[in-house]
Amino acid sequence: MHLLAHVVYGEARGEDYIGKVAVAAVVLNRVKSPHFPNTIKEVIYQPGAFTCVDDGQINLKPDHEAYLAAADAILGKDPTKGCLFYMNPRTATSRWMRKRISADNATVIGNHVFVP
Repeated sequence: MHLLAHVVYGEARGEDYIGKVAVAAVVLNRVKSPHFPNTIKEVIYQPGAFTCVDDGQINLKPDHEAYLAAADAILGKDPTKGCLFYMNPRTATSRWMRKRISADNATVIGNHVFVP
């Protein structure tokens, strides 16, 4: 849970609580998916998967809310309803990700757009 809280803090710091749970849920959804590695650590450190790993923000000390959000996701809360990807459309540069987003499959939570 410690590593998951680091990702939540690095990726969703400044989002409301549900947005933090959503980021944690994406990590856990990937662990469950046959298309991704089988552990939280492997999913998080998959090359290019999370900006906070690439820019070092994963090393910031998570706050209490990041731990609570990680715990809620571990307990099964998933406001994304199974999404495997997310992005902040104001800062993301991935054309591949932008092509995945449609009105039919996008869930907007805070500043992030989540897609299956």
